[in-house]
Order: sequence, then structure tokens, then C-alpha cells
Amino acid sequence: MTPDVHESPDVHESPPDSPGKRRRSPRLTLPGCWGALLFTCLSFTPSLLPRGGILQGLIAGISAAIGYGLGVIAAYVWRAFADREARSPSSRSWQILCGSALVLFGLAFGFGQYWQHEIRRLMGVSDYNVLATIACPFVAALVFLLLLYAGRGLRRLYRWVAGLLGRWVGPRAAQVVGWLVVAALAWSVFSGVLLSGFVNAANEAFSLRDDETPEGVHQPTSALRSGGPGSLVPWGSLGREGRAFTGSGPTAGDIGSFTHRRALEPVRAYAGLETADDTESRAKRAVADLERAGGFQRANLLVLTTTGSGWVDPAAVDSFEYLGDGDSATVAMQYSYLPSWLSYLVDQSKARAAGRELFDAVYDVWSKLPQDKRPRLFVAGESLGSFGGETAFSGEYDLRNRTAGTLFAGPPNFNALFREFSDHRDKGSPEIEPVYRDGRTVRFTEDPTTGIPPTDEPWNDTRVLYLMHASDPIVWWSPDLALSEPDWIGQAPGPDVLESMVWIPFVTFWQVTADLPFSTGVPDGHGHTYKAAYVDGWNTVMRPTGFTPQDLDRLKDVIHPEG
Repeated sequence: MTPDVHESPDVHESPPDSPGKRRRSPRLTLPGCWGALLFTCLSFTPSLLPRGGILQGLIAGISAAIGYGLGVIAAYVWRAFADREARSPSSRSWQILCGSALVLFGLAFGFGQYWQHEIRRLMGVSDYNVLATIACPFVAALVFLLLLYAGRGLRRLYRWVAGLLGRWVGPRAAQVVGWLVVAALAWSVFSGVLLSGFVNAANEAFSLRDDETPEGVHQPTSALRSGGPGSLVPWGSLGREGRAFTGSGPTAGDIGSFTHRRALEPVRAYAGLETADDTESRAKRAVADLERAGGFQRANLLVLTTTGSGWVDPAAVDSFEYLGDGDSATVAMQYSYLPSWLSYLVDQSKARAAGRELFDAVYDVWSKLPQDKRPRLFVAGESLGSFGGETAFSGEYDLRNRTAGTLFAGPPNFNALFREFSDHRDKGSPEIEPVYRDGRTVRFTEDPTTGIPPTDEPWNDTRVLYLMHASDPIVWWSPDLALSEPDWIGQAPGPDVLESMVWIPFVTFWQVTADLPFSTGVPDGHGHTYKAAYVDGWNTVMRPTGFTPQDLDRLKDVIHPEG
């Protein structure tokens, strides 16, 4: 939404319209149109996930607006160095632009369809909407015009403010202060009114949904579950996702039928937003219910930080329980009403507090038990849950000394420990699968079945494992993408990322940003979808006995039947 900064109050790309002459709408500049054309064509280059026509149109429209603004700025800077006024382009110049646009856009559109086909092939996606593809150019044009008019609206506001200030200060000072005032006003409106208003409205809407109980879920009859008989946490306070967590999962019979060994009924403790008024109180209530149900007498204890509205991936917990023969307990709690993708953007502080308070409350009880009576203490989290889970620890040694193992899946790029381990990885290791200090504690993998590097180094004692797909936009999205090329793009791509993906200033940022809401809409093993990988991940971290490779394959079919 960059305004036409070349058009200061006394400088114009073309002569002003004479009185009575009808003004063309929209009034475009030639340099801006060349920039818009270039960035529109570049927007068709591939990113991490397959894109439909509507989404591609949105990205193309945003890219065109950015390109238009950059073209206008470039022309303004060039005229300043050339020390000349703006001139109206000739008809011939516009004809060349139109001819070039037809050829270049056609080529970009064609290559774009080919690249999207290749990405769908890599991920096993068969969906393709012809009508959405046809609508792509029209969506792009609409988005471009909306952003263009928004930018020009800000420019008019700037002119009015600068003119008002010009009554008391010099023209240059009025222009500078005018831009600062308009920029501050626009940001305050967006962040303080529009953004907060949207978040508040979403919070209210999803809080109503939180009162529902998922279909097929019933209040547990076992005292080993929160919300069940004798529980310190009422069923009605668990929230939708809490009820789904405690009201489902494998029973001792299910686990025993699979392993052909004696199994125990797993313990599941949970606290919802309605359970207590603040994060610390909710954590204490969840841990008190965990202790009541005998969770600290189990062999394996898992502290899990949820995502979004309190969601717990069944694949993560079910795998943990099967591989532990049911001799396990899991505790989690809710910290937001918002769904995962929205919590990812606005609830980072709540996730941080939840992860820290819950682990500290568990550790306080666990550390006071006799050493020979303590369960093995594990930590897990997916997406924003991994962000919250990390906050309870200061680094590698803390993870190793206070846990028996950790499994994080799809960590957001802003995770503090994830960034520390990745940024300080061993020389020569790629960002998509880094090696940190010879892998002595922390390791990373796309697929645990293919060997977790470094395969020739010992991995003793506590194991901390990050599952992260090369095509997961949650892992790779960062504001830095707008202006700097990350290592993961310049290095060899992962198995489900096209080699044709390149970094382009501004464009790549919006492409990966557009991938975020659709990161879970791809088959398991790609994007932000981690299901079957939890079986091999927990097998690696827990190191259970009595499970053959064939058993693990069968368990994957149980955990994720569609996989």
C-alpha cells in the first residue's frame, strides 16, 4: 500500500487535469505499472505449499501493489538525481507496456500452473479447481485496486495534514511531520482498533464454541480422567478441546489388544479456561487433579502445552500411551479460546505463561518425590505448544537435566531455543535438518524413519527431538523473509519442496504468509501435518522395549488410519 510519493504537492507524473476535463480513474503511472507487472509475474513462483487460484490471485494482487509502490519510488529517486520534473509518458510507452504485460503475464501464469502441479504431485494432492484458476487474474486486479486506493487515501490525508501544518512551519518540515503523523495514525488504527477489535470479536465468537462438546465425546466414567468421578476439575469447565482430550483416547483394553501385553488405563488431567481465573491457578488445579488420579505413580509422565483453543493432537498423546503400555499420565491446560492459526499470531504471551506455569507446577511435585519413585518426565508440544513448552527451560542443559526426553513438532520460527539451536548449528549442516553440538542432546528430523543426523554419533541419556517438515510454513515463516534470504531457501531443498523455489524480496514473504492458514490442509507428512511421525518420534525419545519395526508400522495405522 505504498502511496505515490513522487506526487508531492508540486510534482506530478503528468500535467493536472484542466477544469471540466474528466479525470481518468484509476490514474496510473508508467514506472509503477512496470513494477506491478514485474512483481505480479514473480508472485507465480512456487512457495512451500500448493496454492489455489483464489489464493494465488490474492498474493498476485498484494505483490502488484508492492511492485507499483516500488516502481513509483524508483522513478521519484531517479528524477531527483537527474534533477528534472516528471513527464507524461507517450502512447508508445503505454503500448509497449501492454504488449509486454500480455506476454510476461501469460508466461508467468503458465509456469505457475506447472509449478503448482509439481508441488501437488510431491505431496499427493489431487484437488484442482479450474474455475478458481480462471478467477485468479480478476482477484489479483481487485486486490491491487483496493490497495492502490487505500494508499492514495493515505496520500490525500497526508496532503491535508501537511497543508494544515504548513500554516505554522516550513514546507519541508510540514511534509516530514505530515508523513509521520499519517503513518502513526494508520498504524494505531490498524493495531489498536481494527486488529484488537477483530481479536476481541473472534474471542467472543470462539468462547461460545468452547461450550460445545465434540460429537461422539462423552463424560468419562473413569476416575483417572479430569471431569470424571472424583475429579477436582468439573466436566463443564474443561472447554471443548479439554472434553475431547479427557473423553477420548485408548483404553487399557485397546492398548493390551494391540501389544498383547498387560496394559494400564492411561491417566489424563486437564484444566480449561473456566477452571480457574488465572494461568497459575489453572496449572495448580490441573496438577492437583493429576496427583489425585495417581499420575505421579505412573512410569511415564508427559507435560504437554496445547495449541490455540486448548487443542491436543490425539496422535501425540495416543502414541505416547501405546508405547508406554498405558503406564502413563498426561497433563495439559487451555490458555485461549482462539483457534491455532489466530493464537499463533496474537496469543504468544499466553502460550509462554501456560508452558512455564504448567511445567513448574508439575516439576514442583515431581522433584519432591523419592528418586526411585519418580516417573520419567517428558515434555511435548506442537506448533505454538512447542513455543510454550520451550519457555520452561533455559537451554540444552536445562532440557537434559530436568526431563527424560522432549518431542516438539512444527516449531514456529520465533521459538527462542529452536532459533538458538538452529542459528548455532554445526558448520556444514543445513537449516532444514541442523546438527547442534554433534547431536549430543538435541536433534532435528523431517522423518524419524530415515535416520536422524548425525547418525554416526552417540545419542545417550535425555533425547530432545524436533519434528519439522521442509514444507511447513509455520517453521519457516518470519518477518525477515521480506528483506533477507534465509539459509533454508539457498540450500538444497527438502524432499517435498521444489528446487524452483527462490527468494524474492517482499514476494516470498507474502507467499509463505499465505501458506500459513492452509498449513494443515495437506496430507500427513507434509506442511504442518504431523500424525504418523509421532509414533517414530516417541519411539526414538522414549526408547520402549518390546516393539518391532512391524509393530510400529501397525501402530501408525491405528494412530492415523488415513496415513
